[in-house]
Formats: sequence, structure tokens, C-alpha cells
Amino acid sequence: MSINTEQFAAANKATVDSLLAVANTALASAERIAALNLNTARSALEDTASGVQTVLSAKDPQAAFAAQKSLAQPAVDKAVAYGKSVYEITSEAQQELAKMVEAQFGEFQKSVTKMVDLAAKSAPAGSESAVAAIQSAVAAANSAFGNMNAVAKQFADATQANIAALTKR
Repeated sequence: MSINTEQFAAANKATVDSLLAVANTALASAERIAALNLNTARSALEDTASGVQTVLSAKDPQAAFAAQKSLAQPAVDKAVAYGKSVYEITSEAQQELAKMVEAQFGEFQKSVTKMVDLAAKSAPAGSESAVAAIQSAVAAANSAFGNMNAVAKQFADATQANIAALTKR
């Protein structure tokens, strides 16, 4: 069993395409976070300037305290909204990357299965136990990947439920 030049070139192209997809997803997520941070900073600066003007224009200390107190809740609400936005951006990126990994693992799984089947057909007599061991290892890897996916999904679901519960308050 040998790999020809076309198979090698196709494998390299697929690897480069996968890496580009991962890089593009990461960059798009970073771009969204940067835009969110800039918008949040701009809004915070505007809110601070407006708040200072409101407090300074108060006629007495009680009015200044009341004005300052009235600014606190909107700031908390904006902080919660910011945290929720960051979570949504990172969650979407994570889901997209997970889909890519799953697809790549599926392709890898097909390739390995194909190679094991080919090796089993061309294996010399008496090597059945070695082929069975390889098939068992592939099945164990598939099972481990399935378990990791299930745990990651449970973790993501729990995190999402916690974020939803926190933002309802």
C-alpha cells in the first residue's frame, strides 16, 4: 500500500483549507470582540461624561447623590449586556470550530477505516489479531471522540443556562 502524489497533494490541500477555515473563524471572532470593545469603551466614555455633567449640575449634595445613584443601574445593565455579548461571540466561534473538528474527524475516520480495510485484505495469513487490534483501537478512538463531544456539549449547555439565569436578574 503506497500513497501516490495526487493523494499526498489532496491531503495537504485539505489540511491547508482546514487551517485557513480555523484562522478565518478565529479572526472573525476577534474582529467582533474588538468592535464590541471599542463600542463599549466609546459608550462608557460618553456615559461617564454625561454622568459627571449631571452630578456637577446638581444644586445640592442630596441631588448630586441622587443623580449619581441613578447612573449606577444603567452601568450594571450595560456591563451584563457586554458580558452576554462576549459570551455569545465566543460561543458561536466555539460551535463553528467544533463543527470543523467534527467534520475533520469524520474524514479522518473514513480514511483510517479505508486503510484498515485495505490492510486487512492485503495482510498475510495469521495477522488477523493485529488487524483486529487496529480495528479495536479505531473503535476506541471513535468512542472517545463521541464521549468528548457529549461532555463538551453538556458543558456548553450548562454554561449557556447559567448565563441565561444571570442575565434574567
